[in-house]
Amino acid sequence: MKSRVDILYQDDHQMVVDKPAGLLAVPDRYDPAKPNLMDWLRERYGDIIKVHRLDKDTSGVICFARHTDAHRHLSLQFEQHEIEKTYLALVEGAMAREAGTIDQPIAPNPSRPGRMIATSKGKSALTHFRTLETFQRFSWVEVEIETGRTHQIRVHFQYLGHPLAVDEFYGTRNALFLSEIKGKGYRLGKDQEERPLISRLSLHAHRLAFVPFGKSEKATFEAPLPKDLAVSLKQLQRWGG
Repeated sequence: MKSRVDILYQDDHQMVVDKPAGLLAVPDRYDPAKPNLMDWLRERYGDIIKVHRLDKDTSGVICFARHTDAHRHLSLQFEQHEIEKTYLALVEGAMAREAGTIDQPIAPNPSRPGRMIATSKGKSALTHFRTLETFQRFSWVEVEIETGRTHQIRVHFQYLGHPLAVDEFYGTRNALFLSEIKGKGYRLGKDQEERPLISRLSLHAHRLAFVPFGKSEKATFEAPLPKDLAVSLKQLQRWGG
């Protein structure tokens, strides 16, 4: 993993961190020895308690508590849907609507262990979205979730018919290449091998807003767009129509 993790905020009660893509947020239940952000923080800052999580291949802002009172305070805000969670996502296809809400329950997929599915038999899940930019084959969207179901954004956008541009579970590809964006205009030099613009989930936890323990007002923390997503967006703006 990267030797440095960006700390967005810390005090005696909580930490807010910019998690890099490719790193587990918390220890793996089957293999606790796998590198993960929580253990990395504990080695450097002492006791850290999980409040929520991000998928391994999702980058962005995540918070941890530093003692049980802070954990209770933060967890309650998540349970009561008082936390504001905003993501940025590159999705497949040109979105027909500028904004909308996906109100569709989510449950484990009975035929595909480890994956989720939109179904009336699942737990309630609510996702709001706003289309920021539309290209010929992709859309750049801002997403806010009121609930925190496993793979919620990924499942909901698959349900809409616009899965994440890069998502091997719920989408059509595990990497995005410039040749897909430029089409016939793409040329690769002799003996050159094309490298992907992005080879992980095209999803970034951009903003988290909550009332920190010991404070009386809500604070907002933002994680800047990582290089792979920023480069992908720049190329789409240039060549993606």
